[in-house]
Amino acid sequence: QVQLVESGGGLVQAGGSLRLSCAASGRTFSSYAMGWFRQAPGKEREFVCAIGGSGGNTYYANSVKARFTISRDNAKNTVYLQMNSLKPEDTAVYYCAASPRVTTRDREYDYWGQGTQVTVSS
Repeated sequence: QVQLVESGGGLVQAGGSLRLSCAASGRTFSSYAMGWFRQAPGKEREFVCAIGGSGGNTYYANSVKARFTISRDNAKNTVYLQMNSLKPEDTAVYYCAASPRVTTRDREYDYWGQGTQVTVSS
């Protein structure tokens, strides 16, 4: 069982930055790939990025590539999402999730956090 708690969301102006954190419980954090997803009002949840258990492999949606960076600190059981050059279309609830394998498919993630709101004003 893995419990995930996101933090770091908020309101930021376009062009600004935010860093989200996701703290995980449990002793097997490094055995899980971690992903970030987001869901905007009236839209389906979409993949943002993912990172392998060791942190060596990362994957990004085209819409965030070169602006967002995912990283993890296995000693702290935490995964991060650094978001730069934010745009109003990045506004959404952001969720972290844990999966046995690195994947972009949300149905393959077993554990989810409660989400944190990110709002980007124009």
